[in-house]
Amino acid sequence: MSVPDEGFAVTLFREGGQWQCALLPPAVMEDLDSCVAAVRQQPPDGGPIVLVDIEDEFFVAVRAGGEPGGRVRVLLSDATAASEYPLAQQVVDRLGEEIPDEDELDEIWPIGDLRMFEDLGLDEFELRAILDDLDLYADEMLSALTHRIGLAEPYARAVDILLR
Repeated sequence: MSVPDEGFAVTLFREGGQWQCALLPPAVMEDLDSCVAAVRQQPPDGGPIVLVDIEDEFFVAVRAGGEPGGRVRVLLSDATAASEYPLAQQVVDRLGEEIPDEDELDEIWPIGDLRMFEDLGLDEFELRAILDDLDLYADEMLSALTHRIGLAEPYARAVDILLR
């Protein structure tokens, strides 16, 4: 699957007992607060999710708790992206982490809530295996993630719209 060079943002949410996926406006890709607002606008049932792919370099996942106004969890697939990308920097700041030093930029590691998808069947170890696969681009990681949590079909339908 080939996606736009700049990336994309989608939201996954339950409506009427069914998981749905919708594209989000490009502005969401620029600001973590916009991601949080987008996830909070969705019905709380099942814990809505926002997934943002930035230039196939990294992704951000934002997930709201299963109740209105619930806790918001955040995951950044590559902490080193914070040295170049404002959205990644905002995630690092929100999590109270430090931007990796110059000598650490050769390593890739995720930060945030690696357990955010456990209720959907993807545990921390399986998620880490996806994130640690250096052969995968961010869009491929997201495809693997959505496949593993059983949301590949609605996700693929939404992303396919980008390819038209």
